[in-house]
Amino acid sequence: MSTTALGDGAAGFPGLEAAMDAAWPAPERQGLGPWVLRAAEGVTQRANSVWPQSAGAGEAELSGLLREARTWYRSRRLPLIFQVTATAEAAELNSFLDAQGFTTQSETLIMTRGPWDHARVAKPRPAVELASAPSAEWLALWWAVDGRGGEDALAIARTILEGCPAVYALARDSEGRPAAVGRLALPGTGPEARGGLYSMATSPEARRRGHGTAVLDALLTAGAERGLSGYWLLVTAANQGAQALYANAGFRESGRYVYRQERPKRQLTGC
Repeated sequence: MSTTALGDGAAGFPGLEAAMDAAWPAPERQGLGPWVLRAAEGVTQRANSVWPQSAGAGEAELSGLLREARTWYRSRRLPLIFQVTATAEAAELNSFLDAQGFTTQSETLIMTRGPWDHARVAKPRPAVELASAPSAEWLALWWAVDGRGGEDALAIARTILEGCPAVYALARDSEGRPAAVGRLALPGTGPEARGGLYSMATSPEARRRGHGTAVLDALLTAGAERGLSGYWLLVTAANQGAQALYANAGFRESGRYVYRQERPKRQLTGC
């Protein structure tokens, strides 16, 4: 079976999907032919989805892989979800999932840019605190804005975050309260290393005051100081406000992906 890496160069730069996977690592993962099965007790879609790492499987092989993947996720009481990047190589898999009745949801833009020139930040920004690990305040704000679940789910999310080296940024408002946070994942090393921006969140009470922009600038500058050759970030297609913020920082759309979820089987009731 020949295989072609999905999105290899089609979404910004070669190896981007592997970098995205490393930046948000599922605590549990298993290879299944051209697929990678990922699980994190249901915390975040990415960490609980199949990554079709390569293409080339025919319908018969896809059917066998699907059966094994279904069993693996059912044993963990998780739905079967695929994360599929919009590439020509993914067309066969998408057609197969269509025929199996999988839904399409959570369309997400992949935005990328090259090196950051921190000298371009001319006007003053709110002060931003940087750290190599998420503080309790950082976690509390991020989870309050983007989290799904209680303390147990947050503990799993923290495991995901700390599974990849990163820089964590926190901006405070004029009263000293946490106003905005962000994370720069650093999955690679060397002259071609790139960083991924994740967990960008601003408190509802602190929006439109420059805190999110300050966090973004601080993380890009931190990357520049580490010699990063470029950056990527992920933003939902519906979030046009965030897209505008990132476009102002030089990010451009390089690709898209969606989640394909198996429809739950209806349980028969009555006589």
